[in-house]
Amino acid sequence: MKILHFHKNVAKVLTENLDDLWHLSSIIDVGDSVEGKTFRKIKIGGEDERSQKIVKKPVFLNISVEKVEFHRYSDILRVSGKVLEGKDDIPKGSYHTFNIDESTTITITKQEWMKYQRQKLDEAAKERQPDTLICVFDREDAYMALMKKYGLETIAELHGDVEKKAEAKQAGKNFYEEIIKSLKEYVVRYKLRNIIMASPAFWKEELLKRLKDKDLKDRMVMATCSSCDKGAMTEVLKRQEVQSVLQQDRISKEIQEVELLLSEISKQGAAAYGTEETATAVQAGAAKTLLVTDSLIQKKRQEDDFTKINDIMKSADRSGADIRIISGEHDGGRKLDGLGGIAAILRYRMSFD
Repeated sequence: MKILHFHKNVAKVLTENLDDLWHLSSIIDVGDSVEGKTFRKIKIGGEDERSQKIVKKPVFLNISVEKVEFHRYSDILRVSGKVLEGKDDIPKGSYHTFNIDESTTITITKQEWMKYQRQKLDEAAKERQPDTLICVFDREDAYMALMKKYGLETIAELHGDVEKKAEAKQAGKNFYEEIIKSLKEYVVRYKLRNIIMASPAFWKEELLKRLKDKDLKDRMVMATCSSCDKGAMTEVLKRQEVQSVLQQDRISKEIQEVELLLSEISKQGAAAYGTEETATAVQAGAAKTLLVTDSLIQKKRQEDDFTKINDIMKSADRSGADIRIISGEHDGGRKLDGLGGIAAILRYRMSFD
C-alpha cells in the first residue's frame, strides 16, 4: 500500500495487493468518510423507462461509512454508506458501495485515528510482497501455499499416481521431479526468497537426492511434519527449524501470540477471553495485548453489533495496550475464534469470579 497523503485525520492511500484490502477492512470504521473515484449505475435516455438504459458511469463520491465487508475470495473490499458529496445527478443521502480492489485510490477521514490503526497503515505501507512458500509433501501428494498477511493461500495441489508396489519407486521419482518443476516456476512467478519443505518420514531427503538446482536448494529450509495435508502447514509454522525464516512474517507472530495466550489460560495466569472478561480487564487497565480476530470484527459488523467490540478496542488503545488483529484463516485465529474471537494477555493476573 502507498500512503499518498496523511495529515491530521485524513489519509489518502493507493491499494496494491490483496493484503492491503485485508488491512483496510480493519482500519475503516462505521462513521468514517471514504471518498474517491467509483462506478455508479446511471439511467440514460428519455422519460419512458422502456427506452432507458442503465450504464456504469465513473463518478467521484464521498460517503459516510455504514458497512464494511471484506470478500477475501472475490478479492474485493466493499464499503457502503450514504452519499455526502457528489455530482448533481447523484442525490445526497442516497446509498452507494465502493468496490475497492487491488489498484484503488481512496481518502479516509476519521474523527480520531487510533494508534493501532495508524500503525497498521504504516505496516501495510512497509510490507513487501509475500516471498515465502510452504510445501508439504510425500511421494504421492504435495500442497503448496504462499504466506499472505491474512493467512495461507494455497496455490497448488499435486497428486501422484502410486498404485502398484512394483512401480512405486519410479512413480515417486517422477512425482518429485514434478514438485521440483513447480517450485522452479513459482520462484520466478512470485520472486520467492524462502521455500519451507516439510514431509513426514524421509521423503524430503528423497527429493533432495534428485534436486540438482543449487539456487533452488539454497532457498529451502527443511522441516518435519506428522502428515501430508493442508492442516500440516500450521504444524510446520511452529517448528523451531523454520522460526528464523518466519520471524518477520505476520502469520507466524500471530500464531505465537495466540499460543502465549493459551499458555496463560492453561495455567490460570494473566489472561482474559470472551467479550465480558476482556472488557473488564481492559477497563481496569490490565490489558498488555488485545487480540481480536478479523472474523469477529466482520461478523459483528454484519450483525450491526460492533459497538461493544469497538469500544473495547478504543479503551485498550487509550490505555496503551498493543492491539493485534488476528486473521481467522490460520490455526491460531481459529483457536482464538473458539474463545469468542477476543482475548487479552494481561499485565497481571485478575479474578473474574
